[in-house]
Amino acid sequence: MTCAVSHKRQVKLRGSTNLLDSSGGDDLPPGVGQYDDFHTIDWQRDITRDRLRHRNIEKKKQEGFLDKIKGAYDAGSGWLCVFLVGIAAGTFAGIIDIGTTWMSDLRNGICLEEFWFNREQCCWAANSSTDGDEACDRWRTWAELFGDFAPNYNPGVYILTYIMYVIWSMVFATLAVMLVRVFAPYACGSGIPEIKTILSGFIIRGYLGKWTLIIKSVCMMLAVSAGLSLGKEGPLVHVASCCGNIFSYMFPKYGKNEAKKREILSAASAAGVSVAFGAPIGGVLFSLEEVSYYFPLKTLWRSFFCALVAAFVLRSINPFGNDHLVMFYVEYNTPWHIVELIPFILIGALGGLFGALFVKANVWWCRKRKTTKLGQWPITEVLVVTLVTAVFAFPNKYTRMNTSELIRMLVQQCGVEDFNNDLCDYTDQSVLNVSDNLGGAVAGAGITRALWMLALALVFKAIITIFTFGIKVPAGLFIPSMAVGAIMGRIIGIGMEQLAVRWRDAPIFSDLCTVNGQCVNPAMYAMIGAAAALGGVTRMTVSLVVIMFELTGGLQYIVPLMVTVMTSKWVGDAFIKQGIYDAHIQLNGYPFLDSKLEFEHTTIAADVMRPRRSDPPLSVITQDTFTVDDVETLLRECDHNGFPVVVSNESPYLVGFVNRKDLTLAINNAINTQDGVVAASVVYFTQHYTENVVVGGPPPVKLRKILDLAPITITDQTPMETVVDMYRKLGLRQTLVTHNGKLLGIITKKDVLRHILQLENQDPASILFN
Repeated sequence: MTCAVSHKRQVKLRGSTNLLDSSGGDDLPPGVGQYDDFHTIDWQRDITRDRLRHRNIEKKKQEGFLDKIKGAYDAGSGWLCVFLVGIAAGTFAGIIDIGTTWMSDLRNGICLEEFWFNREQCCWAANSSTDGDEACDRWRTWAELFGDFAPNYNPGVYILTYIMYVIWSMVFATLAVMLVRVFAPYACGSGIPEIKTILSGFIIRGYLGKWTLIIKSVCMMLAVSAGLSLGKEGPLVHVASCCGNIFSYMFPKYGKNEAKKREILSAASAAGVSVAFGAPIGGVLFSLEEVSYYFPLKTLWRSFFCALVAAFVLRSINPFGNDHLVMFYVEYNTPWHIVELIPFILIGALGGLFGALFVKANVWWCRKRKTTKLGQWPITEVLVVTLVTAVFAFPNKYTRMNTSELIRMLVQQCGVEDFNNDLCDYTDQSVLNVSDNLGGAVAGAGITRALWMLALALVFKAIITIFTFGIKVPAGLFIPSMAVGAIMGRIIGIGMEQLAVRWRDAPIFSDLCTVNGQCVNPAMYAMIGAAAALGGVTRMTVSLVVIMFELTGGLQYIVPLMVTVMTSKWVGDAFIKQGIYDAHIQLNGYPFLDSKLEFEHTTIAADVMRPRRSDPPLSVITQDTFTVDDVETLLRECDHNGFPVVVSNESPYLVGFVNRKDLTLAINNAINTQDGVVAASVVYFTQHYTENVVVGGPPPVKLRKILDLAPITITDQTPMETVVDMYRKLGLRQTLVTHNGKLLGIITKKDVLRHILQLENQDPASILFN
């Protein structure tokens, strides 16, 4: 907060007592109270501004009927805004789900008579089954269209299908990365780290704009359809937040107040998770637990309403044609037993271990991308990752299929219709009918074959996702993490099932196998594994359990999910405290102060404040001696976000604080609109003028209306633990340090973050923005 200013003139003018208010009456200059790009908002200031606005509306209600209508509209504008956001989020999610399914199937073939149908819809129209390509008359594979192969000529069919699969994957990936690079660079990635940072009070202009919304929606479909190891569920939070940002500008109450706007963005984030997983309650808890920084009770209600509207709209669109909101909705009836808590804990531990290793490996790779020449070739990187993924994914049917379809297959129980599914190849096929009086069956050759392929798929998915998350296309991490966990859980579930079948008379397994059904449900283990891996990667807890509960629709699995998710978090935290989103926030240098971390050091404010002993003096403005030229020189030579205002240089008692942007706008407004204001005009921040001014001299400029007369102040001996808590709970932008009432220095949010990183032996230069 220091810089070298060439001169600070102290001018005392005598004469006229006429003070010109640069605010032009009661209204402030346009733009006052707004923030520049890559800056942090002042939560307390914005909330105070909204309270004053609300008081003025309440006073005007007494003036007439029209003012009462305006007051009622203002009171209900928040509900109307989140209602529109919910409709938009549900609509975008439905379109994205339909488009993704169609383009994913396009890699394998096309519906000749209705090309806009995906494979399932095409076969429905033909009243055919979708279990095999040969069973659907209208659906044609590329091998059938471009090659005249006999049915038993499998090598030719396989090679041509392989080639078309790779070609379509490369086409989709090329379109996705080009659209992102040309039209909306902010449309890449998951978006959740940036949403968390924005909700904490950081400004990133354009990140939630209309072009980002359009390009992210389109490229999300292209990236998923390219077969990359990523999902669309995370980016749906970004899409919904874009809707929230756009609709907030329809209501000045939110569009012109950054703190109030974040209430809408919190509700939009809940709607994004609601449509991603068909879990409205889980979406609200996700917004509360994972992304929101400021979450008052009214935001909780509006988030719930927004998530409800979004889920209802998506249900009305019915993108999957099965009356469910997600592709892999499941419903279990098999009970779980106490002894199964042992494998559940094992799955949780493995999920936490996977999450910790994934976070470390992905952050290492992303740092390499940022610090080496690899970051200069983003398009090439996307194409190489896509090519490697397509080439290695096609030979394995579990990696070839869409990841959501893979999860759906893994988490569904075997039934009588699954006789072609290797995962259901039991020696006694009647076990597939749970109404038969059987207690399980020995795995057949198909299950053995499936286990080997699933093991290879597990390794491939885990490795390729490390290199995929972070490339310059929309890339979510929910689905890839769940896929890894579902594979792991299904493998362990099958192993547990076979142990129970072979040793059903052992005391430990005696209660598992009953006459009413299977010994163990491997599909339930897949769902437990999906929760464990996702929890290990993201460190979600309560919201994750509720999301999984809403997916399964069974209350009886709450305890296994809770045990697994908590084990996953504990194991993951033992290796690395951060989840993937917090790690990427730190990697990108965003000024995010995590409220979940504790400050355990014994430093004081004097250790952190600026200026330091070796720094130039603190840049301040005096309340009645600076001229317009002095202010313009200070603004030109210093790039600080604001300046303390003191009584005088000799008596540095604090008067207030003025923001840089407000000061710039007010000075320009005074010069352009007030007659006689010149460089020698004195700038006043006082309420009354008591001294004489030289008759005929330039008129002074009064800027008291833009001055914050109650800035947050602390003493130089205040413990930093208290300071950090103030920044977290009050959302401060800066705080002024005093000693016996005299201004000593200033501490900004960036100073606090830099201090924390220094104490943790990390690089403080990673904080990039103000």
